[in-house]
Amino acid sequence: MNDEETMKPAGNDRRDFLKGAALAAGAIAISGNSLLGSERIGAKAGAIGRAARRTPLGDDGVVRMGIIGTGGMGGGHIGSFLQFATRGEEKVKIVAICDVNHKRRAVAESRINKAQGDECAVYNDYLELLAREDIHGVLIASPEHWHAQMAEDALMAGKDVYLEKPMTLRLPEALRLRQVVLNNPDVLLQVGTQKIMLPKYKAAQAMVAEGAIGKPTFSQTSYCRNSRDGEWKYYGIDPEWKPGVNVDWDRWCGPAGVRDWNPALCARWRRYKDFSTGIVGDLLVHEITPLMMALDQGWPTRVVATGGHYIDKAMENHDQVNLQIQFEKGHTLIVAGSTCNEMGLETMIRGHEGTIYLNGGNCKMVPQRLFADDVEPQEVICESIGNDQDALRRNWLDCIRTRRQPDSNVDLGTKVIVAVDLATRSMWEGKAFEFDPASMTATSIG
Repeated sequence: MNDEETMKPAGNDRRDFLKGAALAAGAIAISGNSLLGSERIGAKAGAIGRAARRTPLGDDGVVRMGIIGTGGMGGGHIGSFLQFATRGEEKVKIVAICDVNHKRRAVAESRINKAQGDECAVYNDYLELLAREDIHGVLIASPEHWHAQMAEDALMAGKDVYLEKPMTLRLPEALRLRQVVLNNPDVLLQVGTQKIMLPKYKAAQAMVAEGAIGKPTFSQTSYCRNSRDGEWKYYGIDPEWKPGVNVDWDRWCGPAGVRDWNPALCARWRRYKDFSTGIVGDLLVHEITPLMMALDQGWPTRVVATGGHYIDKAMENHDQVNLQIQFEKGHTLIVAGSTCNEMGLETMIRGHEGTIYLNGGNCKMVPQRLFADDVEPQEVICESIGNDQDALRRNWLDCIRTRRQPDSNVDLGTKVIVAVDLATRSMWEGKAFEFDPASMTATSIG
């Protein structure tokens, strides 16, 4: 595809693009986002189209971006990209934003216009933002139940995508989104798991690859924190939010199906199982993703997990989880997550001949006692990269310019969702699950 050609929306007509994407969103809404039970789990059905032409970057090299979702994470991204431009560190401009919460959108609009000195466009319907022909990349920071549909629509519109973690809410969505990206290599998708940028994980990846610890046998990690009143309640509920007035509630519900107005759900959706996997998708993906990258043990093939409601009994999602994930190359990863105690596990990779320690900022390998005379200890003192999330944002901008694949790519993101979704199903259904990389399907055991 020629970058100098002007991008046309799918079907070569803006109206066709909006109509086609709306029909696709409707199909997802019919199937819903609830846990699917113990049947064979594969990719969501439906033909995968050809992405529209990308907008050429232009001689000035300014990446023109849109942002879907201007709340907590979206607001953080807006601040960082504005700082990049203001400090002259990156040639980037936010030209459009979308949010169904009009109050949040107005705050973001004012902030952007003040920083950039001109007006950015605002939308209630993200499809109208995607239909613009002057946008190179779209950052999606919507609630999890919208991730898959918005990302696919953005890719089909010829936009490069930065998709907040978790990549999707459910495994069938992840398998389909992966295929969308594979079928359309001219557009890029990066998942917002910034810890993969930390040098210690790159150093561990090199040690594992060169055989420094022998055969990797099992690893461990965690994300544990605590709260007095319940997790995610720090997201405030604005008493002035009113559906049909300043919140498009039906559009917010979208693929999950329309619900009665619930301001707590609107603000704290991570607490609700139809809209989030809670600790597993929101917190543990930060730790699982870089460890999977460093290990390079292939696809998860067996997942079992337990979850409890020990302190925060009002929350639908669990406040304590424990996962065990086995991989196709023969490796076990154990993971703990908690929102009721902040003491976690030490992050490490155990091998037959040595152990890699990753709790601090460096990467240290200590030989096993039996191999102390044969294996030399190693320690890599890693340089600071500053804010790792900013590093990932810069990585995305670089990929838009160079067309190289992002570090946090769709294949890695899909492997993580295999673990996330099957662990979530395991907790709710009380069963173990197996994943077959050959057929890309999962089934319950027992």
